[in-house]
Amino acid sequence: MISLAGRDILHTWGKFIFTGFGLGLLIGVTLIMAGVYRGMVDDAKVLMDNSGADLWVVQKDTLGPYAESSSIYDDLWRGISIMTGVARAANVTYLTMQVRHGDRDVRAMVSGIAAGGPGLPGWPPYLVSGRQITRGHYEAVADIATGFRLGDSIQIRRNQFTVVGLTRRMVSSGGDPMIFIPLKDAQEAQFLKDSYAIRQQRRRTAENPAFNRPGVPGLLDAVIASQSVNPFVNAVLVQVENGHRPEDIAQQIRKWKRLTVYTRPQMERILIGKLIATSSKQIGMFLVILAVVSAAIVAFIIYTLTLGKIREIAVLKLIGTTNRTIAFMILQQAVALGGIGFVVGKIAATFSAPFFPKYVLLEPLDSVSGFIAVVLICIISSIIAIRAALKVDPAEAIGG
Repeated sequence: MISLAGRDILHTWGKFIFTGFGLGLLIGVTLIMAGVYRGMVDDAKVLMDNSGADLWVVQKDTLGPYAESSSIYDDLWRGISIMTGVARAANVTYLTMQVRHGDRDVRAMVSGIAAGGPGLPGWPPYLVSGRQITRGHYEAVADIATGFRLGDSIQIRRNQFTVVGLTRRMVSSGGDPMIFIPLKDAQEAQFLKDSYAIRQQRRRTAENPAFNRPGVPGLLDAVIASQSVNPFVNAVLVQVENGHRPEDIAQQIRKWKRLTVYTRPQMERILIGKLIATSSKQIGMFLVILAVVSAAIVAFIIYTLTLGKIREIAVLKLIGTTNRTIAFMILQQAVALGGIGFVVGKIAATFSAPFFPKYVLLEPLDSVSGFIAVVLICIISSIIAIRAALKVDPAEAIGG
């Protein structure tokens, strides 16, 4: 019976292959959608791993620094760094923005890193070329996904930065490539107002009677000077010493500093469970729709092929072929169509994934699950054609 199904496929091989190719493109889209979701989850995990942190200290009652804005004073890291069990603590800022390079803009997450060196929380853990930042101003390390090269001059807000190093797979939870610059420059880019806004603020301050007290000389100058300072960061990244539990250190910081602290499992739940939750549900809906469409296409094609050989089926029944054998033949054709489609879809997904703007992660387990799903869809879709074949009257082989 395997030979019978194979011979029937060879008889209409052009239509069969063409249909399998079209189904394969649809399956390829399905695999890509699953890969996009896997890529989003991997981006979130990569962001945490690359930060080098065990704890994230952020503004109280916020989901910062990735899911919500967070602003804390930049001197808090000193008190945290001397706590028992804390190996290292460093300030960090994150700002997603358009970075100017020549006549084009690149959307990136700009990260401000504290002075120190590789190994300090927030620093890129490795480079593919160039060197790390060694100066306190106007140097940058960029992910190669930005398209920047060593020596390029890029503009972040009002300042020009020289790209001195390139790294790989340093991305935000949204897949935007990261650019690392000195913390002071990042604070200025994120918190400093433009010149017009500063002049307006100073004018309002000078006109405020509260700051023009005759008995308090120098108060107005002190207030104006404080408005030009940027004493804020988005978070403090903390590395915990070996032998200490991150949750215990987090409890100490919450108790004594009155700040919100997240451990790695908690930050992972925020990034995956909250930040990309809506996107994952949307992708899930697309996968269901694609599965239904694939089932409808397979059912229609197999049913059409079955109707096209009604007389042949009648002849088989006339010579004594059992209904079970005929049903198995149709089932084989449906599974073969799905197999061709899956192979085409897997090849299409593998070769097209690198060209997508977002990271697409094609995991082997997803491919196995996809193949099983395709086979099940083909089996279910063949039921309509099998029922039509079993209703064929053997007398039709003599009539017509």
